[in-house]
Amino acid sequence: QVQLVESGGGLVQAGGSLRLSCAASGRTFSAYAVGWFRQAPGKEREAVATTGISGRMTFYGDSVKGRFTISRDNAKNTVFLEMNSLKPEDTAIYYCAAGKGPYASRFLNSYDSWGQGTQVTVSS
Repeated sequence: QVQLVESGGGLVQAGGSLRLSCAASGRTFSAYAVGWFRQAPGKEREAVATTGISGRMTFYGDSVKGRFTISRDNAKNTVFLEMNSLKPEDTAIYYCAAGKGPYASRFLNSYDSWGQGTQVTVSS
């Protein structure tokens, strides 16, 4: 497992952009698949975007395709989620996660390391 800490959440107006960051501990970050998940009040946690160890294989949830982009900087042990054209329905707590991969997976049980989450609120 690795320790993960999210940052970059906040209050954003609809149509705006936000970039989330997830800092990972350890020296073997490049060996993990990583992903972003979110959970809104009263809803189940869902996959937003994931990528494998190479960064070439990706998955995006249908509701965010074309708007969100996941990327990773293995040299800095960091995962990013670039969010554009934000909508009120994007409001949720966003979590980053890591698993041994090697491929991107949208399934929660593929990940065994989780951050504490960062709140994203999109106003109308």
